[in-house]
Amino acid sequence: MDLTPHLEAIRGDLESSLGSDDSLAAALERMARPLEASLHLRLLDVLGDAALELTEQLSGGHAEVRVSGKDASLIYVGEPDTRVPPPDDDGTTARVTLRMPDALKATLEEAAETIGVSVNALLVQSAQTAVGRMTEKKKRPAGNRISGYAHS
Repeated sequence: MDLTPHLEAIRGDLESSLGSDDSLAAALERMARPLEASLHLRLLDVLGDAALELTEQLSGGHAEVRVSGKDASLIYVGEPDTRVPPPDDDGTTARVTLRMPDALKATLEEAAETIGVSVNALLVQSAQTAVGRMTEKKKRPAGNRISGYAHS
């Protein structure tokens, strides 16, 4: 959603409330840019609060506010799929030796236990997800897009 029309509507409301007072109109003109920046941040705060409120009402996933310039979007982000997909091969498996810090191994064991799968299944799923993401990134054109979550 482009926030510009809302900001322009607020500015129009302010201008119409001034009437024909030239000194107030000049003061509004001097304050227009700082007011617009402040209002833009406040509108983003409102969207952030709405996302938090929506997230509390969702049974799974969460809502995010994504901002690009003066464009802001409320996006639903679903829970990640924790099920391990069946292998895409002919049923044969390969053995791999993996060395990692003890603390990471303990964390993996806890995570696997939490979602109810083996450490091996968790690692296979993570590898499949990582390979899938790399494949998707190769298909997408490069851009100047930033994603994430911010709270002001």
